[in-house]
Amino acid sequence: MTSRRLAAFAALVLFAGTLVAVAVSSARNFPRGLLAAVLLLFGFVMLWEALRRRGTPRLVAGFVGVLLLVGSVAALVIGQILLEVIVAASLVFLAAIAARAAFRIHVPLPSMDPPKRAVVVWNPKSGGGKALTAHLDEEARARGIEPIELRPGDDLLQLVRDAVARGADALAAAGGDGTQALVATIAAELDLPFACIPAGTRNHFALDLGVDRNDVVGALDALVNGGERRVDLAEVNGRVFVNNVSLGLYAEAVQHPGYREAKVRTVLDTLPDVGGGGAAGGLRYDGGGESGGRALVVMVSNNSYRLGRIIGSGTRPRIDDGQLGIAVLEEPAEGGHPRFRQWEAPTFTVDSAGPVPAGVDGEALVIDPPLRFTIRPGALRVRIAPQHPGASPSAAQPDGLVDAVRRLARIVRSG
Repeated sequence: MTSRRLAAFAALVLFAGTLVAVAVSSARNFPRGLLAAVLLLFGFVMLWEALRRRGTPRLVAGFVGVLLLVGSVAALVIGQILLEVIVAASLVFLAAIAARAAFRIHVPLPSMDPPKRAVVVWNPKSGGGKALTAHLDEEARARGIEPIELRPGDDLLQLVRDAVARGADALAAAGGDGTQALVATIAAELDLPFACIPAGTRNHFALDLGVDRNDVVGALDALVNGGERRVDLAEVNGRVFVNNVSLGLYAEAVQHPGYREAKVRTVLDTLPDVGGGGAAGGLRYDGGGESGGRALVVMVSNNSYRLGRIIGSGTRPRIDDGQLGIAVLEEPAEGGHPRFRQWEAPTFTVDSAGPVPAGVDGEALVIDPPLRFTIRPGALRVRIAPQHPGASPSAAQPDGLVDAVRRLARIVRSG
């Protein structure tokens, strides 16, 4: 049995074990398990209210939320079912790990002739100095790739254009996603091959391209013997972004000077303003095929993210679908609650009464309205090292539990 089939088999067995454990526990412990579940639910509701408020209301809601969560644990202990819950949770966790291994993907890409004069622009400070630690400049030279160091005050776009003027026929970027977007802009404009070197902090673009984020040096092989695929780019008011543009909570938070040093605290302090229609309010959107409205939070992405899934959540199954991914938290009607919507469209527009704070691939910007979003299908030629996956980790992920079981069973049967 191959490792992939073994992982799929283990996931199915663990899922089945979880169902048996839950069924047995529910039959033995009714209604104590129900009481614990109710306390847990209301505990999370109160903690959510704590996030939305400030001052004394936040402290009171937080205290009540924690008290309810403690009560749910006490109910489990008194009912002598805490151990059973821990066992069931452990089985689910192990099943998810096995399923992830079974759904791991590797896509062979068409091989291409290597470039004759490739260059890599690298930022020695990006990602806490990943490129510097990996001796990226030396590794690049060993592969016949010219390294161009990005220093404080340098004009990145001009550096790249000067390199092309000297004869560069392939471009690579080793830095954060903002750097990736700028270099990709020129690569797409000139139809040159582009390689994403994961030397940033989170490297979301690399992940969804199918680049191994833990292999900074190996990613350089993309410009030696890599395969090629075409992917989309997205724009807002003419500026290219490779991941997403956020308007609302995140965009407001990144504008604060202290965001880099205290991200969680800054987001928590910003949340009440967004929920109360503060600085982040007043966003009006044209739905791009859907009915328009007013929004508290908007995220427009270069292809759609999987959101709210156990496996592959926060990644894009495809980055060549030719569609913007749109996610909106709408302003609530009088006495109502905010509504979350998610859909796809090739264009999208957001308007406001004044300049709009935006997080563009994690960078804090302020953009004059209206914000016009468009997708550029197949605009970028991407080279990927042959040893890397070549596709997003969620490209082969199932849609829901039933689909997961079907796919796992298919892997076990076919290998």
